[in-house]
Amino acid sequence: MLKIAAVLMLMLAGGAQAATEKAIVAGGCFWCVEFDYEPVPGVKGVVSGYTGGSSQNPTYDNHDGHYEAVEITFDNARISYAEVIAKFLRSVDVTDAGGQFCDRGPAYRTAIFPTDAAQTAAAKAAIADGEAVLGRKIVTPVVAASTFWIAEDYHQDYYKGSKIILTRAGPKKQSSAYEFYRKSCGRDAQVKAVWGAEAFSH
Repeated sequence: MLKIAAVLMLMLAGGAQAATEKAIVAGGCFWCVEFDYEPVPGVKGVVSGYTGGSSQNPTYDNHDGHYEAVEITFDNARISYAEVIAKFLRSVDVTDAGGQFCDRGPAYRTAIFPTDAAQTAAAKAAIADGEAVLGRKIVTPVVAASTFWIAEDYHQDYYKGSKIILTRAGPKKQSSAYEFYRKSCGRDAQVKAVWGAEAFSH
């Protein structure tokens, strides 16, 4: 009886593990994408990092060629990859190929990095659906996934930080500084302008 119970526990553990999937996306400032996704039901974790470039061991000060990106770990029994990508597209300005909001340049472009054929098909379908909703072209590319390099510790969960940061508006707690930065960049206002009622927010 104990052996049967042990086998059932292993089977259940294996099933839970099989339900865990990862999505890699770039949506401008990685702090903001972390903030958007961590509260989403079914999302188990979000990590900021760099991907898409050829240099090894990129850092914040030297990530030439890489995108600022996040790796989203989620339970695909609760939220599908297609749903993750649909939300992602509706959380960024998919009409801007030069960066996102006040963050300009190649590192801040949007992109989706599928890890297999199924994710590639789902990403392309989500883009086609988004284009039908918007009635215009989405410039966010689908790029085959490459190494995802985890960013420095101080970038992880930046929006929750309690350190005092010097901002243009004076010293602020890190979480308040993040809110000030996001609002000053006009991120949410621009996403709403692009997507209207379809905009993703939490």
